[in-house]
Amino acid sequence: MTAGIPEQLSNFYDNAFHQAGSEVGKGVADGSSVRHLEVTTPHTGKVISRVPVSTAADVDSAVRAAAAAFSSWSTRTYKDRAQYIIRFHQALQAHEDELAELVVLEHGKTKEEALGSVRKGIETVEYAIGLPQIAAGRVAEVSRGVTCQERRDAVGVVVSIVPFNFPIMVPMWTLPISVGCGNTVVLKPSEKVPLTLNRVASIIADIFPPGVINLVHGDKDTAQHLIEHPTVRAVTFVGTTAVARLVSQRCRALDKRCLALGGAKNHLVAVPDCDLEMTAQDVVNSFSGCAGQRCMAASVLLLVGEQSQLLDLIREKTQALQPGRDSRQVGPVIDNASRDRIIGYIDEAERSGAQILVDGRSWASRQGSWVGPTVIVHRNRSDRALHDEVFGPVLSVYVCQSASEAIEIENANPYGNAACIYTSSGAVAEWFTKRFSAGMLGVNIGVPVPREPFSFGGINASSFGDMDITGDGGVEFFTLRKKVTTKWTVPTEKSWLH
Repeated sequence: MTAGIPEQLSNFYDNAFHQAGSEVGKGVADGSSVRHLEVTTPHTGKVISRVPVSTAADVDSAVRAAAAAFSSWSTRTYKDRAQYIIRFHQALQAHEDELAELVVLEHGKTKEEALGSVRKGIETVEYAIGLPQIAAGRVAEVSRGVTCQERRDAVGVVVSIVPFNFPIMVPMWTLPISVGCGNTVVLKPSEKVPLTLNRVASIIADIFPPGVINLVHGDKDTAQHLIEHPTVRAVTFVGTTAVARLVSQRCRALDKRCLALGGAKNHLVAVPDCDLEMTAQDVVNSFSGCAGQRCMAASVLLLVGEQSQLLDLIREKTQALQPGRDSRQVGPVIDNASRDRIIGYIDEAERSGAQILVDGRSWASRQGSWVGPTVIVHRNRSDRALHDEVFGPVLSVYVCQSASEAIEIENANPYGNAACIYTSSGAVAEWFTKRFSAGMLGVNIGVPVPREPFSFGGINASSFGDMDITGDGGVEFFTLRKKVTTKWTVPTEKSWLH
């Protein structure tokens, strides 16, 4: 067993160390760079692997491989491409436990969260299998003897730059739909969690033709090389709002399609008629799940009026959470820098007079990158933790005097990812959902992630570029609508058009 790694992860540690930086198959850039980045496990902070930093030459090689494969891959029928996706779906299912263990190892998710994220990624692959029916064009006779046909053609070489918080789920939001629509892809995983996608690449190598799917490693320089490459026709990005905005602006300047998802500050609102037990459990699941490192995590709970019973239940359920990798436990955050930044927000809120109802700072004494679930009751609406994306297991609570004040606070936040109302009244739910300024809304659901065929995506400063990701929004982004108007016979009735 490798020192410092939990026994149940040791085999995956050794396997991951062997995979990273080695040639993992056709269409995968091995990296000519001599510079490497260290990969650590947040469980202990120990270095578990190194990955090569792909140079501009490596990026060019991967893009050229994708461009070469595009000419034949894009001319296949949707039904033909779906056969490859079926095999990919089967392979991911066969390897789901191994992939989940890699997510646990390099990201820190609990096993249940990791397995759930793998399976959610597989669901999108499953959706892509249906593209022959989903992407079928329309044909209609629009005038006597004249028909219009609409078809969807591939865009070209697509780049997918994915974040650290979901090493496999987010890549699967783009990869299967993109290639299923006839595009070829260059993937860049986060340098913090490259091992899972590296393993996926080795699985892909035995399924897809060479060059259809390519992998490069690296940091922001690698990402920039990908975005700037003249052969790349579309870019997808998931990350912070600041970077998403820059990516979108640069793609616009280069006349490339762009789908860039940014940050979030999700608000939950609880009114007095909410179901106490259901609401308390859902709130805790939302803000502490995945250690708060998901763009759908609750970060602000707005109580309409004093609700001491609900707050007591949330406190009890939060205090019962333990550090670990098993069900009902909470894993570490991604690294020490994230841990220190999160604790900084808690410290600052306390100094401003906020009540630390549940304090997770004691977890930081553990080896690794740990910070426990924390509940802060704010008295000052200007506290930074109420406004910034903390991206950790921290819930900020604020008591509003009215429903209108809750809406005022939610609407004032620059992001627009998700919002939720907890109530037993349909009329109340409708009042709030009509007034929230967010793209994904929940009613008694604190993580309102749409499922295919519905697309994932926020509004305002949470989303830039074109379309939503996954589902029908993804199909729209990854295809060009082409319209063909045809006349073969002279119509018997003349019109001004013909």
